[in-house]
Amino acid sequence: MGKRKSGLNVHGIILLDKRLGVSSNKALQEVRRLFNANKAGHTGSLDPLATGLLPLCFGEATKVSALMLDEDKRYQVIVQLGIMTDTGDAEGQVISTKPVSDLSLDDIMFCLEKFKGEIDQVPPMYSALKHNGKKLYELAREGQTVDRKARRITIHELALLSFQDAQSDTPNQLSLEVFCSKGTYIRSLAEDIGHDLGCGGTVTALRRVAAGQFDIQQAKTIEQLSEMTEESLHHELIKVDKPLESYQQVMLSVEQSISINYGQSIQFESLPNFQGIIEPKIVRMYQDDTFLGLGEMALDGRIVPKKLFNMNNV
Repeated sequence: MGKRKSGLNVHGIILLDKRLGVSSNKALQEVRRLFNANKAGHTGSLDPLATGLLPLCFGEATKVSALMLDEDKRYQVIVQLGIMTDTGDAEGQVISTKPVSDLSLDDIMFCLEKFKGEIDQVPPMYSALKHNGKKLYELAREGQTVDRKARRITIHELALLSFQDAQSDTPNQLSLEVFCSKGTYIRSLAEDIGHDLGCGGTVTALRRVAAGQFDIQQAKTIEQLSEMTEESLHHELIKVDKPLESYQQVMLSVEQSISINYGQSIQFESLPNFQGIIEPKIVRMYQDDTFLGLGEMALDGRIVPKKLFNMNNV
């Protein structure tokens, strides 16, 4: 067997506008091949039904993917009232239908207000959460249903974009924009809104338009990326430390950076805004222009390395 050809050590983040009908992993592999990248991962999958912003992390940027999962997200969703499916979206089998009463805008707005702020949400069976070591969607495909514990999430904003009533060309559809915390399932939210309106509901279209500090306007489609030269592709890469800008930056000497890279803590001259800190604080560490990683500023002024990055193997 011949030796497998090695790829490239590519470091950075690509913002992909994922197209309809493709899994997040397939979308990732398509872009990975364009870069011939050794290592890649995505930050929170989108269902094949969903489109929109999918940040892809390459090389050392995969170390920040878990942190990006924790960030708030913004979605635009179309909810078809009067229909329930087993998956909570249009890809599933219809399990029930109900007539939709004459709903006024006031009825809908009153309903939406109930779901704003901190709420408890039961995750759907068709999800990647695990029960006794097995993913829920695997159990669901076997026809099983298990109890799921409700989780506390936050709906920061829930705006009605449009409502198509029974007399419209696309009857009984709600178009919503949702700004929410991590762990929010839009399919569950759509079902819960439908239940509250007395008719049920399911997602027919979903688009992620923002994730953390990143916006869909910054994203590129696979077609746009495929047409780029190698130089242009690499120009699209966002720096590994971009998602970490909320952490305070500290500059280290050559000697300090050597110690940090060996996993050793260092004594650091506190910056003015570190004086009097009452609990350890995460910081971004640099030596000249090189990003070293994240450290924890202890109360005694020492920095303990927490997550190191190797940006020299490009």
